[in-house]
Amino acid sequence: MRRDVEFDAEGVTLRGWHYLPPKSKKKVPTIVMAHGFSAVKEMYLDKFAEAFVDAGFGALVFDNRNFGASDGELRQEIDPWEQVRDYRHAITYATTLKEVDADRIGIWGSSYSGGHVIVVGAIDRRVKCVVGQVPLVSGHRNARRIVRADFVGAVGGMFDEDRANRYAGKPPAMIPVVDADPMAASALPTPDSYTWFTETGNTRAPSWINEVTLRSVEMFWEYEPGAYLPYVSPTPVLMVVARGDVLCVSDLAIEAFENAREPKKLVILPGGHFDAYVAGFEGASTAATEWFVEHLKP
Repeated sequence: MRRDVEFDAEGVTLRGWHYLPPKSKKKVPTIVMAHGFSAVKEMYLDKFAEAFVDAGFGALVFDNRNFGASDGELRQEIDPWEQVRDYRHAITYATTLKEVDADRIGIWGSSYSGGHVIVVGAIDRRVKCVVGQVPLVSGHRNARRIVRADFVGAVGGMFDEDRANRYAGKPPAMIPVVDADPMAASALPTPDSYTWFTETGNTRAPSWINEVTLRSVEMFWEYEPGAYLPYVSPTPVLMVVARGDVLCVSDLAIEAFENAREPKKLVILPGGHFDAYVAGFEGASTAATEWFVEHLKP
């Protein structure tokens, strides 16, 4: 069963879906979920929520502020710390629902939000289980891997020019999320990013817009969620990594996993970053579901 919901995030209304197992009469453990960089909930989060519901969980899925069905200004701006706080607002909202067992809250995130759940798991002890799928662990190191070395200076120059223009009263500069030409300026300059976002946007998510503020990319470069991994413990954390991930680079995630404390688990799936949503969905969803069952079911 799925119903539309909305809730207050300290002045901004966030909207999403609340899933419950059919005919459930007891409070259920519940997974709080949001998507990654610029993505909206229709981009396969329903499939993951349905997998969790099939295992007896509830799920609260919401669009990040400034995107999709949620309110927020500046539209198409991604501030990772605002998104971290919104996970916590969503947890608070979930605990007010009569169907939710507030003592058994799990969080799931993927890609950019796979980094967010690491941070939230470390700082919010209402969370009893964490799953980070193809997670970003280091914005700066990751950016240095997906942006050619001879382009780094030019990207920094774009950031500086945007700052000067904003100071002068001009609106923030915008940049495509993806581009057919991997050499063109875009937030996610990998061919598989262009393919997945454009195909998924066309088939599943007409509300997705191929644009973010340039400032969003600068904040990505500054964001270091992996630094929080040692502090998630004693909350159980699962990291699901794609062996061929060239967007949230797999070796950086595997290296960061070593800094997590027990209880922890690493699952390495075949394929690339976006296979976790489509071709590798079964492996990704099963790994997450089994981890939640182990740590959230009585």
